[in-house]
Amino acid sequence: MARAATLRRKIAFTALAWTIAMVIFFPILYTIITSLKTETEAIQGFNLIPSFTLENYVTVQTQRDYFKPFMNSVIISIGSTILALFVAVPAAWAMAFSPTKRTKDILMWMLSTKMMPAVAVLVPIYLIFRDFGLLDTRIGLTIMLMLINLPIVVWMLYTYFREIPGEILEAARMDGASLVNEIVYVLTPMAIPGIASTMLLNVILAWNEAFWTIRLTTTNAAPLTAFIASFSSPQGLFWAKLSAASTLAIAPIVILGWFSQKQLVRGLTFGAVK
Repeated sequence: MARAATLRRKIAFTALAWTIAMVIFFPILYTIITSLKTETEAIQGFNLIPSFTLENYVTVQTQRDYFKPFMNSVIISIGSTILALFVAVPAAWAMAFSPTKRTKDILMWMLSTKMMPAVAVLVPIYLIFRDFGLLDTRIGLTIMLMLINLPIVVWMLYTYFREIPGEILEAARMDGASLVNEIVYVLTPMAIPGIASTMLLNVILAWNEAFWTIRLTTTNAAPLTAFIASFSSPQGLFWAKLSAASTLAIAPIVILGWFSQKQLVRGLTFGAVK
């Protein structure tokens, strides 16, 4: 009886998990389906059977240059991630292995900055970017995305570093390791799963950022989020073309997430079980 009950529970949880997964994935699936419809079919209403036309993808490629915003997204997301790690690794090390009575307050303050609406600081950020000549530049967007995702990166790395025994670092110091060597050659290799998952998550967040990328760029540094927004015109919303542009924009990050899912899950659960 116990074995049968366990089997039924396993089947029920599996069915529930698949149901939740399909609900989450359905918007992406419907976007792909809509991209394979004609504009007439797209505006007629809900329909899961497309005409399987590639006309929208041809139109998107013809009307806009996909490669340039794609490269902007790659450079900005990877650049902001690397820059965030350079700042976050020493910060997380200090908080994890040399904490003070204000460490938790600082962590909470950093996290609280994510709760502030982005539009509340839009005007001062825009003016700062204008005065320093950072509008519509890759460098400006890289710095901006690094700053807005930095609290999450520090928090994740801090959590991973807390699970590493401090005695190992003390042994490295006794062997004559400097602070830089301790972080680079001792701490970093031990936290590779956590650092890798943090990098993947930050790349995804930077890739999907739309608010700042649309408002701080026009043409030169516009990433794929601005590429999608460019298909919304005063003449109306062309749903099929918008869906094709969205599919082209999300495809690289979906493929990245699919092939790195094991590493991502391993990193996100690092230290969860003692």
